[in-house]
Amino acid sequence: MAYVDHAFSITDEDIMMEPSYIVHNRPPIKEIALAISLLVFGTLGIVFGIFMAYNRIGGDRAHGLFFAILGSVLFIPGFYYTRIAYYAYKGYKGFSFSNIPPV
Repeated sequence: MAYVDHAFSITDEDIMMEPSYIVHNRPPIKEIALAISLLVFGTLGIVFGIFMAYNRIGGDRAHGLFFAILGSVLFIPGFYYTRIAYYAYKGYKGFSFSNIPPV
């Protein structure tokens, strides 16, 4: 017969003794507001940058390209985290508000 150490075994009673955990999956308001503002300002930067580059506002195309690049730098994380927040709100599998880093 094999020796079985019952001192460290887990029984059904031990599992039932655990307190129930409540998962709070509330939306992080500040983080979502930051993501939406990055998305909006990034979109505006891209649109105004293209407009400025096309019409040569500021004397040359460099000012418009700068605003377009700055807008894209703001747009990319804003779009990413806004998409995560939207999918978590809709309840898609694999998305939760815990995927958005705290500010």
